Amino acid sequence: MGNGEIHMNRRQFNKLLLGTTLLPGVPQANALTDNAGAGAAPAGQIKSSFLKQIPVSGESIPAVGMGTWITFDVPPHTKPLNQRTEVLKKFFATGGSMLDSSPMYGYAEQILGHCLTRLDHPGSAFSASKIWTPVESQGPLQMQTTENLWTVKQMDLMYVHNLVNWKAHLPRLREWKASGRIRYTGISTSHGRRHAKLEELIKREDFDFVQLTYNMIDRETEKYLIPMAADHGIAVVANRPFKRGNLIDQFSKRPLPSLAKELGCSTWAQYLLLFVVSHPQITVAIPATSRPDHMDENMAVMQMEIPDTATRNAMLKTI
Repeated sequence: MGNGEIHMNRRQFNKLLLGTTLLPGVPQANALTDNAGAGAAPAGQIKSSFLKQIPVSGESIPAVGMGTWITFDVPPHTKPLNQRTEVLKKFFATGGSMLDSSPMYGYAEQILGHCLTRLDHPGSAFSASKIWTPVESQGPLQMQTTENLWTVKQMDLMYVHNLVNWKAHLPRLREWKASGRIRYTGISTSHGRRHAKLEELIKREDFDFVQLTYNMIDRETEKYLIPMAADHGIAVVANRPFKRGNLIDQFSKRPLPSLAKELGCSTWAQYLLLFVVSHPQITVAIPATSRPDHMDENMAVMQMEIPDTATRNAMLKTI
């Protein structure tokens, strides 16, 4: 390990998930810091129209956040750590706030926590992760592991991931919120699944955020789930705005529409993301990237004029 790299075998990783050990070079529990995510991120060049309100609190949050699925699931070696630290540095320098992860994402929480520590935990960070286990007793262990890996004392938002054993975990999230351990509760879905069950939960359960899939192609949720969440005072986080990069690959074979250029977009990624975050009932979108230049592209969207309904409809006609 003389080159400064951190290595981990599968046994160590399994222990890590159970919260029983942390790796050399990764901040330990006694290095936990207060998460200063409360309050809006520094706006920088963000236009006010891209500062969305969290309905339950009125807190403002930038509309472009960052996901970590796949992109931060990398071995904790020096090169990928440095690259992802630079991605986060760009994110915060351009007004970013919400960071989204999950125990399901392999190394992602560990990598994220290490990078945040290297950046001295920017005060604008809004930490969001998930409980993802069918076993009720494992929920608190996952929560402790998440806190250790992120190196924070208070997570801003915790979801029940993909509705897994929500009956057991959602009440516990409410208890953690009441005690101040977390600030917001949520339910997440992805890939367009479990919509009927999610609709039922929005109608009868109490939580603050819902995460679901929404992009220029996958728009089923805008018909009823997104407006329903808004009607119930629930913030909406859009995952897969690029459909794991598939939309960028698909559309980049075509010329960028003239409308995109009129709106200030120089790439298909910006055009796709602008459509998502301009939905008036989307609170935050969480595109994932491992490249600093792509982070710059994403965050530049919040310097543009927000399209109105007529313009958004025109955008759809270009694809």
